[in-house]
Amino acid sequence: MISLTRSEIEALIDLRAAAPAIEQAYRAASEGEVTLPPVGHITFPEHAGDCHIKYGHMKGDRTFVIKVATGFPRNDQKGLPNGNGIVLVISAETGAVQAMLHDEMVLTDIRTGLGGAIASRALARTNSRTALIIGTGLQARRQIEAHAALMPALSFGVWGRDSDKVARLIADMSGICEVTAVPDLQSATRQADIVVSATGSTAPIIAADWVQPGTHITAVGADAPGKQELDTGLIARADILVVDLASQCLDHGEVSHAARSGIIAPDDLIEVGALLRTPERGRSDERQITIADLTGIAAQDIAMANAVLAAWEDQQP
Repeated sequence: MISLTRSEIEALIDLRAAAPAIEQAYRAASEGEVTLPPVGHITFPEHAGDCHIKYGHMKGDRTFVIKVATGFPRNDQKGLPNGNGIVLVISAETGAVQAMLHDEMVLTDIRTGLGGAIASRALARTNSRTALIIGTGLQARRQIEAHAALMPALSFGVWGRDSDKVARLIADMSGICEVTAVPDLQSATRQADIVVSATGSTAPIIAADWVQPGTHITAVGADAPGKQELDTGLIARADILVVDLASQCLDHGEVSHAARSGIIAPDDLIEVGALLRTPERGRSDERQITIADLTGIAAQDIAMANAVLAAWEDQQP
């Protein structure tokens, strides 16, 4: 059995090389080529923590993947990582465990960042130059890394409630791309070409009337029931609504709140895989408001695990 640590896994990942695998995973999911059971989710309210269990099988693959990822945001007060987890790669022919990727959630973080950048690249105006990142956690960093890798013309502004965390994020990212702090969220949202929300918010933080025509928004925070970053009125304003998996996003994504209120219907949603397969379904006007609601799907985890193991095998004598 192959066993890899976080540091070994990170050394095997190249963002630009991994992006096509994530895109293909989205296409396969939308085409029904991936078995994607409902997400397992456990909450620990007394510790403000949660655990996601995502698993799936790509048709034709000799293996399937089970991913367990935890998020405990109070861990930073204890000097511990906020996220942790493991990915198991198991034979689809015998049921034997083939690999244990003790990634400590890095694969989830990276594939979420890549998913966000892929959606932004597919939906934003071609002349987009400024991206506002809302949030200061690890996922905010991953979104900057991925967007900078796939959309190198962008410069980034960061907004967060804690100015010290904003400063640390900017320092961490300074060697990768241009990143500056923005003091006012409303005005920054009005000016940005692309807005990426990467928080654990349970109440809307982006108001509908802040967003100007032509803006693209990628929201990655609502990955569990009870979370929400976008005002439902903003969902209603969108000209194009893209999701990674319609059934999952209607259950607990940003669009779920609007759907339960009857503001939107399931037919209003386009899956990322379908958009990548038929780009003409995307932006057709420079003034359209586009939104991508990404809750994270097991197809991405399969793609990342396969990419890591392929890179590992390439290094073997």
